[in-house]
Amino acid sequence: MNKSLIIFLITLVAAIGFNMVWGLSNTMLETPEYELIKKSGSFEIRKYAPMVVARTQVSSDYSEATSRGFRRIANYIFGGNDASIEIAMTAPVITGSPVDANGNYEIAFVMPKAYDKAKLPKPNSSNVEIADRELDSVATISFGGWATGNRVKKFQKELDSWISQQGLKKIGNFMVAQYNSPWALPPFRHNEIMVRISR
Repeated sequence: MNKSLIIFLITLVAAIGFNMVWGLSNTMLETPEYELIKKSGSFEIRKYAPMVVARTQVSSDYSEATSRGFRRIANYIFGGNDASIEIAMTAPVITGSPVDANGNYEIAFVMPKAYDKAKLPKPNSSNVEIADRELDSVATISFGGWATGNRVKKFQKELDSWISQQGLKKIGNFMVAQYNSPWALPPFRHNEIMVRISR
């Protein structure tokens, strides 16, 4: 076995090991509380408890908006606040569909349950806001791999069709929930499309 092949195999094993460890650490992150109402394959209906989010709006295309919004809020939780404290990372990072005609996307991190709105430090950046959020009843579809713009549209259509089949109605826009680090490889990634619903 030649030296370059050995180096390649070592690198491959290291990358897989890193992603397995990272995937395990992601399963240990705090996630929003909800009651599972119904499950059918990759589709679910959930009822979420009220939560607090750190949110920002970015005017750009989907990919750039998600990346820039992530960096803004990551800066807040890693000490970019008036108390200079670090706030535990949670999952998922939620990207909303454009909230207006100008293509402004909302990107939000759910804050740990240990904090209510009053206990959270104020962001140093005027682009980051702390807000209460009530999703209440939500329909979701889960999928792996990268949550690219085209794949998001594909799974939005599938979820939209399933919602209609269930006799439900959408409330507001679709949201993309990404549970993994940007460095996690596609086989280790978990994403969801979410939308609020009513009967």
